[in-house]
Amino acid sequence: MADRSFEEYKSLVDEHLMDFIPNIDNKSISLYESMKYSLMAGGKRLRPVLLLASCEFAGGNIMDALPYACAMEYIHTYSLIHDDLPAMDNDDLRRGLPTNHNVYGEAIAILAGDGLLTCAFEAITKDMMMYFDSPDEMRKRVNAANAIAKGAGCKGMVAGQISDIEAENALVSNELLEYIHLNKTGALIKASVKAGLYLGNPTGEMLRDLEKYSDNLGLAYQIADDILDVIGNPEELGKETGSDLKKNKNTYTSINGLQAAYDRLEELTGAAVDAISNYYDNAEFFRNLVLKLAKRKK
Repeated sequence: MADRSFEEYKSLVDEHLMDFIPNIDNKSISLYESMKYSLMAGGKRLRPVLLLASCEFAGGNIMDALPYACAMEYIHTYSLIHDDLPAMDNDDLRRGLPTNHNVYGEAIAILAGDGLLTCAFEAITKDMMMYFDSPDEMRKRVNAANAIAKGAGCKGMVAGQISDIEAENALVSNELLEYIHLNKTGALIKASVKAGLYLGNPTGEMLRDLEKYSDNLGLAYQIADDILDVIGNPEELGKETGSDLKKNKNTYTSINGLQAAYDRLEELTGAAVDAISNYYDNAEFFRNLVLKLAKRKK
């Protein structure tokens, strides 16, 4: 079972988040500063926390999972830097601070995102290289790395981003909207859970149940975001509200209305809880997390 609180897992991630960033030559120090600026700007650390909790839930050692958890946050932060660029969402605030490109310029922001993405896989492969003589341990890490790569890539987050951009200024179906949300937001959430489980000793049933849980969690999380973009407090959120409407982006609220969004959020939250019902108190962390995220204010 996941034995710690969200804050305990988060503190562990925050403590070690810079540990897997390689030393960068002083001639390229602006790259390091730009990467660090966005990485250390705060944030919920949801994805690395999910990875550590899933690893512990499956009987793994969370200290062994730390490189993978930090890699998830590197990937997530890279995606935020690139999302905020003028060519994409053109945002000025992220986590309550000026966006990376407004501080360092577009070119350096792009390269900072590139740097964080490649740092993620450097951290993962560096860990894997320690297990050439242990096939079982290597297999766990290969599976975890593959889950992360798929979640971040062209059949996951990037696919969702493409569909999101192409759907601007057009009315889309709920089917396409949920495809966008499940990939752009949900894919990294699911990858975090699957990678953490692989680093433990999961059964096939556990993998299936937690995958269903994470699909519902990821979609619920994005619908809660859509709601907050309408009713949220910018100071609490650390970013502007109403931006989706201004950019003619498709959201659950813009297509279905606020009440339908609340109803769908409740439905998905219940489905996530049902997916882990067979684990009773052992799944208390995951149950409490999805219930809390459904009611979040930021």
